[in-house]
Amino acid sequence: MTATSDTTATALHTPVIAWFDTHARDLPWRRPEAGAWGVMVSEFMLQQTPVSRVLPVYEQWLARWPRPADLAADAPGEAVRAWGRLGYPRRALRLHGAAVAITERHGGDVPSDHAELLALPGVGEYTAAAVASFAYGQRHAVLDTNVRRVFARTVTGVQYPPNTTTAAERRLARSLLPDEEARAARWAAASMELGALVCTAKSPDCGSCPVSGQCAWRLAGKPAHDGPPRRGQTYAGTDRQVRGKLLAVLREAAGPVPQAALDAVWDEPVQRARALDGLVADGLVEPLASGVYRLPLA
Repeated sequence: MTATSDTTATALHTPVIAWFDTHARDLPWRRPEAGAWGVMVSEFMLQQTPVSRVLPVYEQWLARWPRPADLAADAPGEAVRAWGRLGYPRRALRLHGAAVAITERHGGDVPSDHAELLALPGVGEYTAAAVASFAYGQRHAVLDTNVRRVFARTVTGVQYPPNTTTAAERRLARSLLPDEEARAARWAAASMELGALVCTAKSPDCGSCPVSGQCAWRLAGKPAHDGPPRRGQTYAGTDRQVRGKLLAVLREAAGPVPQAALDAVWDEPVQRARALDGLVADGLVEPLASGVYRLPLA
């Protein structure tokens, strides 16, 4: 880290962490009793899903499966059923797979080693860094959408980060990490919360921002985004919506579901068949020889 970047980093750390100490939301996965498993479950659920939707499902999930071994002992289809309407249900299967691996490889305890976390099925670089940082207080760059937006504005001087995480963003995130582990973990959580509550995508509240006075984007006059168009989150009429409707029928059924019950949820047969085939290919739905479907048992 250069002297200039060191000065920039220090000037960001203190006010952002102080703001977090006062304004951090009291979320269940931030409480000590959540443990590493609670942190991991939250990280899987919070991907592309707002906190308000995650909270009730998270509480029910941890009450039913308080340890990885509890989830591993249950059928993967039960994880899909309990996932409810959080969206992107493949995350439920991935979390189940991670729980099985944790049980088999690590005696049922979520590993603290970053490499061991990264080796778990369904765990990518972000989730491994988040669990190591938030659950174990380690020094890792935790780059979610909120953090990337904060860094883009405060340091890089642009309104939005690129559509996908770049090597330059990773280098910047590492250069901004405090040297001391506990402070680095606090910084990771604080910068994420700042992006979630203040430096939001559509309506940033610069008047409440603890680092507005040194924000490169604000000081430049808040120039409009001039990069590639930002990806939208369309849902109505998409295969995602059809998949969600098909899964809802299967989740609510006590047993296997006949084809006719699935046909009733969407009028367009080609799209409906494509969505169902995709669910089967993803392992979210299991077809039976008798022409009925169920959530996976293994």
